[in-house]
Amino acid sequence: MNSDSVFCNVVRAPEDPILGVTVAYNKDTSPNKLNLGVGAYRTEEGKPVVLNVVRKAEQTLVNDPSRVKEYLPIVGLADFNKFSAKLILGADSPAIQENRVTTVQCLSGTGSLRVGGEFLARHYHKLIIYIPQPTWGNHPKIFTLAGLSVKTYRYYDPTTRGLDFQGLLEDLGAAPEGSIVLLHACAHNPTGVDPIPEQWEQIRQLIRSKALLPFFDSAYQGFASGSLDLDAQPVRLFVADGGECLMAQSYAKNMGLYGERVGALSIVCKTADVASKVESQLKLVIRPMYSNPPIHGASIVATILKDGDLYKEWTIELKAMADRIISMRQQLFDALSARGTPGDWSHIIKQIGMFTFTGLNSEQVAFMTKEFHIYMTSDGRISMAGLSSRTVPHLADAIHAAVTSFRSDK
Repeated sequence: MNSDSVFCNVVRAPEDPILGVTVAYNKDTSPNKLNLGVGAYRTEEGKPVVLNVVRKAEQTLVNDPSRVKEYLPIVGLADFNKFSAKLILGADSPAIQENRVTTVQCLSGTGSLRVGGEFLARHYHKLIIYIPQPTWGNHPKIFTLAGLSVKTYRYYDPTTRGLDFQGLLEDLGAAPEGSIVLLHACAHNPTGVDPIPEQWEQIRQLIRSKALLPFFDSAYQGFASGSLDLDAQPVRLFVADGGECLMAQSYAKNMGLYGERVGALSIVCKTADVASKVESQLKLVIRPMYSNPPIHGASIVATILKDGDLYKEWTIELKAMADRIISMRQQLFDALSARGTPGDWSHIIKQIGMFTFTGLNSEQVAFMTKEFHIYMTSDGRISMAGLSSRTVPHLADAIHAAVTSFRSDK
């Protein structure tokens, strides 16, 4: 009998570049090691955090004897969907009042993007999606597998470490009419660079004038500025003009529900009739994919969003997380200034959200890992949430040494 496996021709896949950083970090025995690769919030002590408001909501759910473990409908938990739409569009959104929004519960942001992508591949007339360059590493893979053709538009300018706004306008202006455009609602990943309100308005005018279809990825609402309403402004701008758009929401970051995989996909349509037809087709995408979504995480979110006191408590905890990250930016900038590190580091305090695109090149990153045991992705992206007041000096020393040893080619 042939002892070879039927899978003997399978080749080993490369490590995920982001998760691979954590694997290398875990193997390092240095007491000074620092993991700035992972996109998850950490306390000042470097520990994962479960929000108090989440623990309260869970306790309420556990103590409710009427709760059962039956399947949810294909579209998920009704209250969760209703309150998720209100959270991103605003409680007084005309689109919600006119029943022009369909919302389905999905498996966090990734699953929401995938369901949206597959729906568009089946029912939208243009199978091209433009994503920013750079963007989250999973975006091109999600949309390619969903059946869309992925193109990029210029977004980040390495020389200013800010937005390449001219390049963005040129590329979207040259996109075929009707193309889908992926937009980060706030706290662009990996760069931390967001358009300002006036730029958003120009982007909106361009997108609408060319009948492009906006698809927002909202992974950080409330986590960027500390304000849920402020971080949703770009999305609301596009909904206010009466046009159609899609949005993927995740509660991984802003409620710390990473492993619960809680997300929603909302599609804003022209009429209530279209919205109801769209929902019927979304069910046909979801049913053969995972049948229906998990109940626990969505129940936590719904419990918090519909209770005034819990909601208020959440906004306070959320702002504290956002403020800690903003404070880490300031401390790192100050530490580099104090060391006289060559170059302009003001982008660290201008960028927003969990990540900073440092502008360090792969050679400098490799040097920092080898000499200082600091782990991050090779493109120089660091998670600000992985920093603390205690570790900022170590990182600043490493950046200073890397920049003075290897002058950046950017």
